[in-house]
Parts: sequence; structure tokens; C-alpha cells
Amino acid sequence: MSNTGIIIVVSIVALHFVIGIGYLVFKLSGKSEDEKDSKNP
Repeated sequence: MSNTGIIIVVSIVALHFVIGIGYLVFKLSGKSEDEKDSKNP
């Protein structure tokens, strides 16, 4: 039971961490740079 609980917690934390970082990087590199680059050539 300990291993299962640890695996579940680690999986949730890892997924949340990866999704959060991926979303931030995608949003920043996708829209922010594009808008800033277009407005300020």
C-alpha cells in the first residue's frame, strides 16, 4: 500500500509539474514572443 500511495502521489505531482511547465513554455514562446515581436519589430 505504501508503494502504491507513493507512486500515485509522485505521478500526480510529476504530471502537474510537467503540464504546468509545458503550458507556461508553450504560452510564453507561442503568444508572448509573437505579440511582442509583432508590436515591437
